[in-house]
Amino acid sequence: MFGLPRTQASRPLALRFGLVLMAGLLHGPAAWAQTTTPQSPAAAAPPAASTPAAPAPPAVTSPSPSGTPTTPAPAAPAEAAKPPAPDSTGASVGDASISQALDVQPRPAVVINGSATWDDGFKTLTDAFAKLNDALAKNNMTSAGRPLAVFTATDDAGFKYSAMVPIAKAPEGKTELTPDIKISETPSGKAIRFQHRAAYDDIDSTYEAITAYLDEKGLEARNLFAEEYLNMTKTPDDPALEVDIYVFLK
Repeated sequence: MFGLPRTQASRPLALRFGLVLMAGLLHGPAAWAQTTTPQSPAAAAPPAASTPAAPAPPAVTSPSPSGTPTTPAPAAPAEAAKPPAPDSTGASVGDASISQALDVQPRPAVVINGSATWDDGFKTLTDAFAKLNDALAKNNMTSAGRPLAVFTATDDAGFKYSAMVPIAKAPEGKTELTPDIKISETPSGKAIRFQHRAAYDDIDSTYEAITAYLDEKGLEARNLFAEEYLNMTKTPDDPALEVDIYVFLK
């Protein structure tokens, strides 16, 4: 599911940026409408040039005492040049090098606000998304993207959040579906998108990498972070989870 860093170790990041996180859209089409800012692709390192094997010297034969010519032994074949080792630097958990600049557009969404402890965060957000989808069904509405989670405050005990599910169009004349479920919009603006492809329990390492990336590049973030969950997992330790994390810039 979506959310902030889930453990005590990750809280300094949340507190440092006054974290306001928002995650992505539900099991529907693409996430927010986005305009991609082209970035210079990293130049691929050319394969290491193979050193040609030195040719074997010609075989030298001693004259036969009987005067009969001796057939020279064939030269040993040159050892085939070994191909360069495959690149093993693929992206892993917390690899902030996989980033993309975007212009994220706002979208209408249904929203439910709440709070949770760090230990119960995954279940709390899962339940919140279930309530949102149930409310959409009861109002003959459908989602238009993946679930979102906006974190509005954090402390040592837990966090406050706004769980969101985007919709195609806000219903006319309505500001809420129930007293607890409001009609609002997803965050928008210039952002950098990072990837997390691992369990929910391991997302802290990705936030640490993002913090290091922002420091290295000298980028100043708004108090707005977003997680977009590309799929849904039943448990926080499922390594199949795919999350895009959006860092909104000033």
